Amino acid sequence: MDIIVEGLLKAFQLIFSLDREVLTIAVLSLQVSGLATMISLFLGISCGTAVALTEFPGRNLVVSIINAGMALPPVVVGLFVTVFLWRNGPFGFLQLLYTPTAMVIAQAIIATPIVMGITVAAMQSLPKKLRLQILALGATRLQMLWILMREARLPLLAAVMAGFGGVISEVGASIMVGGNVLGYSRVLTTATVMETGRGNFDVAIALSIILLLFVFIINLILTLIQQRERPR
Repeated sequence: MDIIVEGLLKAFQLIFSLDREVLTIAVLSLQVSGLATMISLFLGISCGTAVALTEFPGRNLVVSIINAGMALPPVVVGLFVTVFLWRNGPFGFLQLLYTPTAMVIAQAIIATPIVMGITVAAMQSLPKKLRLQILALGATRLQMLWILMREARLPLLAAVMAGFGGVISEVGASIMVGGNVLGYSRVLTTATVMETGRGNFDVAIALSIILLLFVFIINLILTLIQQRERPR
């Protein structure tokens, strides 16, 4: 119990003292996970919409693969990204391993199937005749897609929250491809693991509380937007 109390006190101390190291770690966490989420939204929503609205042989298999990808283990993603970015790997010449860019790539791979799976489900839940009705009113295909996404905006916002939540709290792949270098590739999750391994439980708890605050605040903002958009 004393460790938890010390962790809470340490968290308040680090937050209100604006500790430079903690600020650097926190900002990098938001930058990496935020960029990875945006990439996953672009890929996940566009590909998920295409899969949901297009009839083709083997679509059920593709949807099954997408749904399976929603539970993709981060350490597996970290392993394959490491292999591909290793100096002797296919993309080793880019020298991206142990950089924030590699962390963004890994986290985007983790989040994309999550966003894609929710997008597929959201688009397939819309009435099939809705597309024909929109086109019959003279809308172009791009306008039709925009209207359909507006109709499915509530679950799509849920996809944003799920995708961001899946990467901001991820640790396995980040350590494997980022290296956990102080001031360069250390984020809140990897710093928490490191401090726990050192036995600095008060600092680890403090970092965990800061991470939870970030997750809560961002999801609160997205939830307020989602509920404001809810049909009356």
